[in-house]
Parts: sequence; C-alpha cells; structure tokens
Amino acid sequence: MTAACNSFSTDRHGWAELLPERQFTPALNNDQRVPWTVVGAGLTGLACARRLAELHPEHNILLLDARCVGQAASGRNSGFVVATSQFPGAVAADQVDNYRRINRINLAGLELLGTQVAENNIDCQWRRDGFHHVAAGTTALKEYQHFLNYLEVLEVEHQPLDKRAMHESLGTRLYQAGTHIGDGALVQPAALVYGLADSLPANVSLHEQSPVLEVGQGSPVKLRLATATVTTDKVILAMNFESASLGFLNSYMVGSTLAGSFTRKLEQQELESLGSLTEWGAISLHSGGATLRLTADHRISIRNTAEYHGSVLLTDHELAKRQSIHRAAFNKRFPQLAEVPFEFGWSGVEGISRNGTNFFGRQRTNVYLAGGYNGSGVSRGTAFGTAIADYASGETSQTVSDCLASAPGAWMPPRPLLDIAAFIRVRSRFKDVGLDR
Repeated sequence: MTAACNSFSTDRHGWAELLPERQFTPALNNDQRVPWTVVGAGLTGLACARRLAELHPEHNILLLDARCVGQAASGRNSGFVVATSQFPGAVAADQVDNYRRINRINLAGLELLGTQVAENNIDCQWRRDGFHHVAAGTTALKEYQHFLNYLEVLEVEHQPLDKRAMHESLGTRLYQAGTHIGDGALVQPAALVYGLADSLPANVSLHEQSPVLEVGQGSPVKLRLATATVTTDKVILAMNFESASLGFLNSYMVGSTLAGSFTRKLEQQELESLGSLTEWGAISLHSGGATLRLTADHRISIRNTAEYHGSVLLTDHELAKRQSIHRAAFNKRFPQLAEVPFEFGWSGVEGISRNGTNFFGRQRTNVYLAGGYNGSGVSRGTAFGTAIADYASGETSQTVSDCLASAPGAWMPPRPLLDIAAFIRVRSRFKDVGLDR
C-alpha cells in the first residue's frame, strides 16, 4: 500500500505559534543506503532514533518525517507528561497488575524526558511537580471516587481537594472536587520536540518534509519517497495512526481530532484572580471533559472538543466554529475573565484504538512499529520509542517486556463502516459530560 505525497495535513497553529521560527532540516532528495531508518519524528521517533544512536554509534541512523517537527500530535497536545494513567470505572482486581505495568511505562518515559531536557538544556517550560484531576458534574464525581480508590490501591501519592481548595488553587468555582498527583510534568510540547530534534546525536540524520510513500517487502527494505529511495536493513515506524497509510494497522487505529484555544497573556490583576498557583494543569475525570493549563507565560489554554474528522486537522473556518465552544466552557470556569480574548487556536489528531491498547513489536521481516497512545503519548510515546529501538536491536529491559505485554488490538471494520464506527466511538466520550465540558 502507498501513501500520497500530499496526504499529511498540517498548519502552524497552536504551541508553535508561541515560539520563534525554527530552521527546518532539508528534505531528502538523494538515494540512501543505511542500516537503520526511523519513519516519524514525533516523540516516539525522536526517542527511537536517539536510543538507536546510543546502541549503534558506528551506524548512521536516518530519521524521516512527512511534515516539519512539531506539526503533528507531539507538538499539538496539551503538554501533560503523565506518570499515572486514569482508567475509567471501578478498580478491577484482576487488572491491578496491568495498571501497574502501564504506569511503569509512563514513569519510564517521564524519567527519560526529564533526563534529556536537563542534559540538553532544552528550554521547554519543563515543570515536574504534578497536576490536578478534576470533577464538576455527576458522572465525573463518580469517576473521582473510583480514581481515589485506584490511587489508594496503587499507593500513588496524591492530595484530595474539595471545592474550596480547588477554587483557592485554580481560581474557578466550577469544580466540586479533585486531586493533585505529585508526579508528572507540564511542558510546552512544541518547544520540547524542537529541543529534542535539535539535540539529536551526531550519527542521526533528520530530514523533514520527506514522507515515505511505500514500504517494500524483503530484506533489505526499500522505502520509496517522492524524490529518493532509501535502502535500509531495518525500519521502525513511529507514525502512530498514520501507519495505516503504508498498510500497517489499518483496521486497528483511527485518528480523533481535538481542538483548543489560548488566551492572550494575562495581566497581573487577571492572574491574581486565578488562585494561589502560578502555573498548573487540570485534566477532567470525565473522558470528554475539558483539559486546562495556566502556562508559564501566563496564558490559559482550554481543550474541550474531540471528534472523528477523517483523521485530519480542522480548517481555519472549522476551528473558528469550535472556538465558540471553547469560549462558553472558559466563561463557565472563569467568569471574572470573560472579557479576556483568545489569541490562538489549534487542532491536533490523536491515535485511538477500539479497546484502548497500544501497539509494539515486529510487523514483518525487518519492519518494527510502536504507536497508538489514546491521548497519553508524551511519556508513553517516549518510552515506547526507546523500547522499540532496544527490541529491534535484540536488547531486553523491563520497559520492553511491559510494552510487549500490551493487549492485542481490537479489529475495526473497513470503510465506510469504519467511519461510522469511529464517529460513534469518539462521540461516546461526551456521554453525560455535563458541567465538565
């Protein structure tokens, strides 16, 4: 199966708009013969290429991306580097080991990123002191009780907060309860991936705007690009749901399109109305609820739409319509800031599977894949990328074993039934969202 050269939608909206222009690397326009090729330069691909370079310092590692770094999901998420995942519903006794496995993967990715940010002096507003999980409506409050029980069972350090404490911390009276988990980091995601890309080891060759259009059979593997052919001993796909464009996992993952908005920078008096914390993040305990940040540069970001949109970004016109939803949700939380305008808006696409699992391992001879993070890709994608480099190199580790233990993916029907099923699957996350939207 082949991909079209123009099938990778992109724009510069969102976190990238808050940063200086970056000097992109040139597209690949000449044939290459290399031992290793990584396709996709998001968090998974960057982590994979970095680890391969460490394991094989004598080899040139080729890293290709269809877009420019930061223009896909790795630079468009809300910047939560999760250590502890939320699992909906009551704690299932037979799943406790699985909860622990997934959180080990999260923590491995968090530790890796923290080390890389520090060692490479990456200026990305990295702040590792946790964030809030919040609830306003009936459904989310029920999940709150389940979540507290889950945290107790797993012995995760946390601080439950009532309505008054939530208001004193975040400056909103909407939330009835919440909890602060002490581990986890907040980050400017576009700045993070820029820094990771610009600090790659010397034996990694990054080429942006270089989509792979076809992955050949056999050994070595031939990759066809628009202006070049790459012959490689091993290839690792770090393209998340877009692996389907090359014929991999095309019945197991789809893309859900999310959208959010940033305010302008808040003035001092406006900041003082937001409680005691100078920077924070809040994730709704309802899967369809809003995700909020007060950023280090004094903006509020809000993300509260998710839809099946053919796995592509929203147009400017569509994004403007979604901003009316963001506005209503913002004013409901911060009526004291109702006159503060939004300055930027953005959309992004996350890869989701039918049963919430991840994908890791060998797809066919000399072709490996890691992806499918269901909205938790910053820490988990980093861990999966590092682990798939180890696995393809014959190395073992606890993280490799944990990634290999991911549940098999649940099959999705082909199009057009896939489009219908995906629409229903994404839409279902808003059931009974109520005040938390």
